[in-house]
Amino acid sequence: MDFLELAKKRYSVRKFSDRKVEREKLDLLLEAANVAPTAKNLQPWRIYVLESEEALARLATLTKVGFGAKTVLLFTYDRDEEWTNPLEEGVRAGVEDVSIVATHVMLEATQLGLDSCWCNYYPNTKVEEAFDIPKNERSVLIMPIGYGADDAVPSVNHEKCRPLEETVRYL
Repeated sequence: MDFLELAKKRYSVRKFSDRKVEREKLDLLLEAANVAPTAKNLQPWRIYVLESEEALARLATLTKVGFGAKTVLLFTYDRDEEWTNPLEEGVRAGVEDVSIVATHVMLEATQLGLDSCWCNYYPNTKVEEAFDIPKNERSVLIMPIGYGADDAVPSVNHEKCRPLEETVRYL
């Protein structure tokens, strides 16, 4: 499948089956993360793999965005390691770096026949505290990964795209 087919096939799954992600597939997802580009290749990202019953139960007390997946990835970045722009105060790359890494993981998941959902609607600080995330790290997103339930379907907005004339500017 070419890249555009892959990108169009992927959608946010919000209901997962009980089937666990095979270790070989999880390893490939993490390898996809590891080769993702980051600013100056500083690689400030971290991925916490939540798969124990205890971890998933703890997450479920804080947010519903695990959607029943048996594997949930928590993406963070280390604020002490992220690139900062020396030419512009306040411009930092941690969130962007994590976003690139997560996109690699999400698309590799689709390639492997897995489903995912990018979720950032959760109480970041409470999740960080619940999982003893170091104070210098900041969470960016939670990504349930697994096999969609038989009745999982794309949202009604999945295929809606604004016309390129509205979003692209040629200068």
